[in-house]
Order: sequence, then structure tokens, then C-alpha cells
Amino acid sequence: MTIPTNINGLTVTSIGDSAFDGSSITSVTIPGTVDSIGELAFDACRDLSSVTIPGSVTNIGAEGFYECYNLSSITIPSSVTSIGEEMFFNCAGLTNVAIPGSVTSIGYQAFVLCTDLTSVTIPGSVTNLGDYAFQYCGSLSSVYFSGNAPTADTTAFANDNSNPVIYYLPGTTGWSSPFASRQALLWNPLIQAIGTSFGAQSNQFGFNITGTPYIPILVEACTNLTNPVWVPLQTNTLTSNSFAFSDPQWTNYSSRYYRISSP
Repeated sequence: MTIPTNINGLTVTSIGDSAFDGSSITSVTIPGTVDSIGELAFDACRDLSSVTIPGSVTNIGAEGFYECYNLSSITIPSSVTSIGEEMFFNCAGLTNVAIPGSVTSIGYQAFVLCTDLTSVTIPGSVTNLGDYAFQYCGSLSSVYFSGNAPTADTTAFANDNSNPVIYYLPGTTGWSSPFASRQALLWNPLIQAIGTSFGAQSNQFGFNITGTPYIPILVEACTNLTNPVWVPLQTNTLTSNSFAFSDPQWTNYSSRYYRISSP
């Protein structure tokens, strides 16, 4: 379903509270004229799997997508500054959510019972995590923070069936382990461009990666840094403080560039 930009000669600028409560819609495209989505706007839209939110939207009311069981992914535009209370409560099918760098707070029970969510990246702009923000996210294993430690209590990642690990970056502040009652590790992998493991050996190009033990890493490659398309090559965990990577396909390309990212 596409919401029109104009109804009876009037421009559509908002979606009201409970506007689609219990609707059987499966997808919705919101036009660029809309700047706000009301509370409970898509409450219990249990067939809804796809939502397109334009950059014109600056506010999404509390419980906006409450119990949208089949919503699998959503991109929140950079015009939004907060994720309100119970925004994605019991969105059990949510596997991916992109939180933009404009968001400063994640509200009370915002992602409770998002049982298919395995990993989430929280930008450095976030300064506050609400109570029970990620409670009962039974598949959540990794939470990556891009900035300084936000305010959070021990309920933020309260889970019965999972034990998510917190990862934070070098140069950021306020971190300790445990954080919000969860193990917190410095995510600091580094490619070693020296040593006997670096370079071409036995028809393979390789190097060592060092970092904090037990952090997960993903090695990616591309062939053009001007317009890079990064392809995942290998995912691993630094079971010690180093890992030897080698690429047997490097001779298939005129140039090959590597980087490390989080899985």
C-alpha cells in the first residue's frame, strides 16, 4: 500500500494515532510529505513485512510498530532523533534494524521480544538506553557500540535465553566490564602488515590479525577503492589474540584490497 500525498485536496503530513491498528496490510510506502507517525499507528499489523519511511519523518510515536510480528527489517531515517517506548515491541520477525546517527535515545522496552534479532549496532549519538530496551531478545548475541558508553541500567539487555556480548571501539570512554550486566570487550582488530605471515606464500596472500581475544571479525575484500563493493571472505573469532588469514583467490584479480568489519 502507498499512502497518497494528497486526500481531497489536502496534503498528507501525518499518520494519526492508531491509524492502521489491526490492519491486514502487508507493506506500506509513506510519502515524503509526511513528517510524523502517531502512537500505535501500525499496532498489531501482523501481516506487515515491509515499511518505507522517508527522510521527511522526524517523529515516530510510542508503540508505532507494536506487535508487527512479520516485520523483518526496517531502516529508520536520519531525520529521527529518538526511538520511543515500545516502538518495536514483539516484532518477533525483526532480523535487522539500521539505527541512524541522529538517534540520541532508545526508549523503554523499545525492542522487547524481538526474538529473531541477532546483532545490533548502536551509533555514538545514543546517550541513553531505556530500561528493558532489548529485553527477551532471545537470539541477540552481539551489540556493537560506535561511541562512548550511554546511560543504561542492568535491565537494558535482560534475557532469559541469550547472553549478548557488548563490543566497543578504541578511543571511546565510559566503558567497563560488565556493562549493563553484560560482558564488554574492546573491539580492536588490526591487520599486521609485517612479519613472516604477511605477503604471498604458497600461492596465497595472507596476514595476521591481532586484537582482543574472543572478538568476532569479518574479513572483506574489494577490487576497486574508487567504487568499492566489499565481498565477505571469512568470519572468525579471535580465540587467542591473533588469527592467520589467507586468500587463495588473490591471483584471480589484478588488484585486491582487504578490510576488517564486524560480522
